[in-house]
Amino acid sequence: MPHEPRIVSGVEVTPLCDAVGAMGEAIRRPLPEMFPGSALPDEPWVLHFHCYLLRDRAGRLTLVDTGIGGPGSLASSWAPVPGTLPGELAAAGVAPADVDTVIHTHLHSDHASGAVSDDGRPLFENARYVLQQAELDAAESATLDRVVTPLKAQLHVVDGDAEAAPGVRVHLTPGHTPGHQIVRVGDLAVTGDLVLHPVQLADPAVRYVYDDDQERAAATRAAVLAELRAARALLATAHFADPFVRL
Repeated sequence: MPHEPRIVSGVEVTPLCDAVGAMGEAIRRPLPEMFPGSALPDEPWVLHFHCYLLRDRAGRLTLVDTGIGGPGSLASSWAPVPGTLPGELAAAGVAPADVDTVIHTHLHSDHASGAVSDDGRPLFENARYVLQQAELDAAESATLDRVVTPLKAQLHVVDGDAEAAPGVRVHLTPGHTPGHQIVRVGDLAVTGDLVLHPVQLADPAVRYVYDDDQERAAATRAAVLAELRAARALLATAHFADPFVRL
């Protein structure tokens, strides 16, 4: 069943489920490693791959993350490609050409591969693509070739906290990747991979195997979640089964 949009500070926030599936055998399963010695079953971690469409009062459209992409994308070795983001957008009455701004929380393949079509062209042809400078500086060569280079003319690179679109701000939250960013609209935070699993809401110190810098990611997670919890913020998560979580 599709999840209902939320209205936050006059912005309609629609979760778009690009895919649901377990991590492939090409990478380790991180749940048992997140809980060493625990009684959790050694079974695949089923991920929900969420992107978010923001529609403001003026009709401007901002897309947060672009999902896992097509059959040959960089995510194909481990994620359940192809993603269904174009169909999810169509169901919301949006064509790729309608999107004004794309924000990538970071450049991992399950968050950025859908930015480029199968023929190597920007899927969202009229959009600015907002990315942190630190993320661009740290990008791997395959990501540069397959994702960043095709977007070069449309890239809008920021350094730290910035306004990405009217009423939509990005905040640098390094650790998972050097240039990871979250997106804020009023009391809503689109968290990307700041939080990977619900247990990290209870204990932000729980490490995740695929954080680039696990110590820094844990410190960032603790600080940001404390700030968001004080504001009783609404989280829009990337990989939880339920996209919205109220702190």
